[in-house]
Amino acid sequence: MNMYSEKVMDHFKNPRNVGELKDADGVGTVGNPICGDVMTIYIKVKDNIISDVKFKTFGCAAAIATSSIMTEIAKGKTLEEAEKITKADVASNLDGLPPQKMHCSNLSSDALHLAIENYRKTKEKK
Repeated sequence: MNMYSEKVMDHFKNPRNVGELKDADGVGTVGNPICGDVMTIYIKVKDNIISDVKFKTFGCAAAIATSSIMTEIAKGKTLEEAEKITKADVASNLDGLPPQKMHCSNLSSDALHLAIENYRKTKEKK
């Protein structure tokens, strides 16, 4: 019996937007020491819109799937829209996550928000 939805399994087996953006405008890394998951989100920003987003995730199936779906949700959104992406959005886009895996979806939205914060701080310095 698989506790994951078909969508979670699809994004785990065929993750979208994997890799890193060498010239990323913003980078956000979060880790969960309890489960050992680590996620890094890279964003490219053009005219206040996330034009590209990639991720590198070390973790369980749910961590990889949530990173993958989050990149799909965030791409093409304005920074303000992307900042409103919640862990619930991530989970519902995957047709739900088992309760014990909800912390994984928290990580992907947190990493995205950190990448946006990083982009804004870097931009202010320039």
